[in-house]
Amino acid sequence: MTQALIIAAAKTVDARGSLKHCLDLEATLHQQGIRLTELIIDPLSTPWHSALEQHHYRSGCGPIEALADARQMIISGSTDAVVISGKDMLRSGYERQQRLDLMAIYGDDYPLTTAYNQLAEQFIHRHGADAQLFQQLAHHLFENYKCSYRNVVSDQLLAEQLPDERWYNHITPLFRGVDCANPLIDFSGRLLLCSAAIAQQLVPPEECLEVAGVGLGFLPADGQQHVEDIVSYTHLETAYKAACEQADTDFAQRFRNGDALLEVYTCYPVVPIAFLLTSGLVDLLEQVPAFLEQHLITITGGMNLAKGPWNNPALNSLIEMHQQLTASPDHQVGAVHGNGGLGYKQGVAILKKCL
Repeated sequence: MTQALIIAAAKTVDARGSLKHCLDLEATLHQQGIRLTELIIDPLSTPWHSALEQHHYRSGCGPIEALADARQMIISGSTDAVVISGKDMLRSGYERQQRLDLMAIYGDDYPLTTAYNQLAEQFIHRHGADAQLFQQLAHHLFENYKCSYRNVVSDQLLAEQLPDERWYNHITPLFRGVDCANPLIDFSGRLLLCSAAIAQQLVPPEECLEVAGVGLGFLPADGQQHVEDIVSYTHLETAYKAACEQADTDFAQRFRNGDALLEVYTCYPVVPIAFLLTSGLVDLLEQVPAFLEQHLITITGGMNLAKGPWNNPALNSLIEMHQQLTASPDHQVGAVHGNGGLGYKQGVAILKKCL
């Protein structure tokens, strides 16, 4: 069967980094007359409830959806190569009030902080837990993100970018500012995929990752009326199992064994906790702290520290996964998780080295 391979991944973050390598390869594909399709992750400036254009994707699960489509397009032969692109200048491209207005996707009467807190309340109730345990888990999650972030930035940058003390205060009854995504970032990223035959002409095998499996799980609707359905996370379990089945791998076992890298979606604490449970990495909420002491569940520092460019965090994670996995002698597999809206869309991608 034809494989879909990621052959290049590039990003800029707050004017650091370069897209040149990816753009140069795209230019080569055009010069050779190879069919190249672009899939676009919408920015915040595209209204949340507007009609979705062809080859456009929206929500935090959007990049995983785009990856699933890119994989299928290449395997089916409907195109030779695909570039997934996303750009959002959240720091410099919007006035503060404009940004806040665009992010109020459930209306002024139901802000995201209220939505997150309600989701957490329902999640706690479903698992027979209490606020104290949930707050402990949120604390352990953020400490885990800090450990990952130290691996990708200098000590000086870490000191500069850690949130100041006010963000450690509670902004809702169940979590602090540091427990939620920080969106203030200028981001641009590109992920280039093609068939193995084309990849052999362009890059060495060690620069390639196979998109081994992409699983998606969707509920019919999102928002306040659907919180109880969302916190079941059966659709996340569906997405995870489908990705593992396609990739023919037991990702949880490989991750425990130290053979795999993971980037869980960390927009607010319920989501990474739900991933740990539904993937079988832990069986009970009470096991989460001990697990987090032994395993890093992000490679970036999460959306809390690496920041979350609206619809693009999973694209950032896929790019970072390509860069870190191809450079690591110790890891053969990586998984990236995406969460759309309050959680009505879930996606999991599993990438494998080609060597």
